[in-house]
Amino acid sequence: MDRLIYTAVSGMNASLNRERVIASNMANAQTIGFKSEILQATPMTLDGPQLEVRSMSSTEVTGASMKAGALNRTGYDLDIAMQGDAMLAVQASDGGEAYTRRGDLSVSVTGVLQNGEGLPVIGERGPITVTPGSIVKIAPDGGVLVTDPANPDQPAQRIDRLKLVSTTGTRIVKEVGGQFRVPGANGEEGVLPLDQNAEVIVGALEQSNVNPSEVLVEMISAQRLFDLRTKLVKTAGDLDEAGARLMRIDS
Repeated sequence: MDRLIYTAVSGMNASLNRERVIASNMANAQTIGFKSEILQATPMTLDGPQLEVRSMSSTEVTGASMKAGALNRTGYDLDIAMQGDAMLAVQASDGGEAYTRRGDLSVSVTGVLQNGEGLPVIGERGPITVTPGSIVKIAPDGGVLVTDPANPDQPAQRIDRLKLVSTTGTRIVKEVGGQFRVPGANGEEGVLPLDQNAEVIVGALEQSNVNPSEVLVEMISAQRLFDLRTKLVKTAGDLDEAGARLMRIDS
């Protein structure tokens, strides 16, 4: 009885974690460059001195699906979609270096090149800044081209290149904010080197790789599983009460 209740409650907690992940994926179905999170459930047992007394389920977010999302052609000069497994380096809110597939770039009023989340874009020499009011374009190789609006007929000047990195063969972890980082030793984060061969598609954006229909089915399935485990707890309670009544009759 004790094992049944413990297993059922553990399963309910796992279902709640699953529903949280599904809700996050569903909420970001329209977020540019979003990668759906993957939840892994692992059965575990607690061994007693003589036998396995309880079973439970351990769940954790193990990563994200790196499957490419659909390509949306916008025609805007600062919209870019990374090709292959390339990712764009940005400066996270804590000052560290993070990586993303979100390529809806813009120039802030202070001249900082940033993505749609407001994170500064990193180039070969650090965060990229331009003269406010400049005409900025991105080349297919990630080059940042700037034209003085006072002299629009002059050729554009290449001031930097986006730091495009490859994650092949490197373990990356996804943060709550949606960016990826490289876990390092002793709590220090790693940094990926510039990929000289990486390219982007200008005038296009990669959409979220979340399939709303599939996520909705997963949500219904998770809710039904939670209800089933709830009934198991009630059944265990009914069995325990019936056993107690039998004990009173015998006495």
